[in-house]
Amino acid sequence: MIEFDVFQNKPIIVVVGPTAIGKTNLSLGIAEKFDCEIISLDSMQIYRYMDIGTAKVSIEEQQRVPHHLIDIVNPDEHYDANCFVNDTFEALRGIYSRDRIPLLTGGTGLYLKALLEGLFDGEANDKELRQKLHQRLEQEGSSNLHEELRKFDPGSADKIHANDTHRLIRALEIYYSTGKTWTEHLEKQAKTKKKNQFKNILKIGLTCDRDLLYNRINRRTTIMLQNGLREEVQRLLSHGYGRELKSMQAIGYRHMVEHLVDKRPIEETESLLARDTRRYAKRQYTWFNKMNVDWIDVSEKKQIYQKIASFLQ
Repeated sequence: MIEFDVFQNKPIIVVVGPTAIGKTNLSLGIAEKFDCEIISLDSMQIYRYMDIGTAKVSIEEQQRVPHHLIDIVNPDEHYDANCFVNDTFEALRGIYSRDRIPLLTGGTGLYLKALLEGLFDGEANDKELRQKLHQRLEQEGSSNLHEELRKFDPGSADKIHANDTHRLIRALEIYYSTGKTWTEHLEKQAKTKKKNQFKNILKIGLTCDRDLLYNRINRRTTIMLQNGLREEVQRLLSHGYGRELKSMQAIGYRHMVEHLVDKRPIEETESLLARDTRRYAKRQYTWFNKMNVDWIDVSEKKQIYQKIASFLQ
C-alpha cells in the first residue's frame, strides 16, 4: 500500500452519477479545461474485450485525455475494491508528479467508498461457510446463532435482531472467515477513514429528471444491441470466458448469455436489460447519497465548471 499522506492535501475532483447520465462527455470537457487526467471509477471498464456492454470510453476519447484503470485485467482475472484503491493510489502519485489534477469519474459507489473510507483487510466472502451457516440456521434456529454471536461479538449482537438472519449470518461469516469480529473491522475501517481522509476534495453528483434518465437508459440499451453487444458476448464465450465469471454476470453480459445460451428471445432480453439497468441506476443514487456529493443537473454545464474553478482557486 502506498503511503496516503504523500498527497492527502492535494486537490482531487470526483464526478459521479447513475449510468447513462452523460458522465463521459462532461468529464472529457472538464479534463481538457482544467488540465486533468481521468481515473475510471467503473468496476466493468477495467476488463479487456468488454467494450460495448460497459459503454467504455473509446480509443479516440482516451487519446484526448489520459485515462487510468481502463483495460487492465482480463475477464477471468480477479479484481476487487482493494485492488482499485491500490491502483488508484499509484495513478494519483503519477498524476501529481506531472502537476496535473486527478479527475475520478464513474458510477461504482463501492469503489469510491473503498477509496474514501477503506474496506475490510480480508475478503469475508466464503460461500461454503455461508452455506453451512444457513444449514445451521435451519437446524438450530436464529436464537441459538444469535447467542453464539453474542459470545464473541456482543457489539454486533446488540445491533442485530435475532430475526435479521441476513445480517446475523453475515456477522458470523465475517468472524469465522477473518478471525476478527464485525465490530473490530468497523472500528479499523473508521480509523482508516480518518487517516486516509482527502482534505481537498470536490464531489459532484450528476443528476437529471428521472423520466429523462430512464429514456436515456432505454435508448442506450437499444444502441448497445445495434452496435454489436450480442457479437461481443459471443466472442467472449468462444474464447472461454464462461457465464460463471464475475465479469460475465454483470448487467448486459448475463442478459446476453441468457439470450445466446438459454435461447431467451431478443425482445425479452432487451426489455429485461433496460429494466435491470434502470434498477441499477436507482441503487447508484442510493450509494452516492450516502457520500455527501453535491448534486447538479447534468445540463448545468456552466454551473459545474464554475464550481470546479472555484474549488481549484
